[in-house]
Parts: sequence; structure tokens; C-alpha cells
Amino acid sequence: MLNDNRQQYVIQTDSTEEDGLGKVFAFIFVVAMFLVFVQEVFESVIARYRDSMAWLNETATYLAGFWPF
Repeated sequence: MLNDNRQQYVIQTDSTEEDGLGKVFAFIFVVAMFLVFVQEVFESVIARYRDSMAWLNETATYLAGFWPF
């Protein structure tokens, strides 16, 4: 007959190294995605600035064409 009051232990045999390695890979992935986002924002701002400067240059050249001297 089984004793229902006995203590039962669960022994975990798989290591937590895999969990740690997964967390490291996830952290590296998140950092890489953040850096990609920062790079995209930076390139977008730089492109917008260059386009604005080109537009201002063309506008100033156009307006300067009307000056009589």
C-alpha cells in the first residue's frame, strides 16, 4: 500500500546553461535591433537635411535669377 503522506522530489536534470545562452542571444538581438533603428533614424535625418539644403539652394538660385544685377 502506498503512503500518501510521503514527500516526492522532482530532480531537474537539464542545465540552466541553455536558458542563459538563450537570454544572451535575446539580449544581443535586442541590442542589434536597437542599433539598426538608431541607424535608420540617423540616415533619415541626414537625408532630410541634405534634401532641405538642396531645396534651399535651388530656391535661392531661382529667386536670385530675378535680381537685375
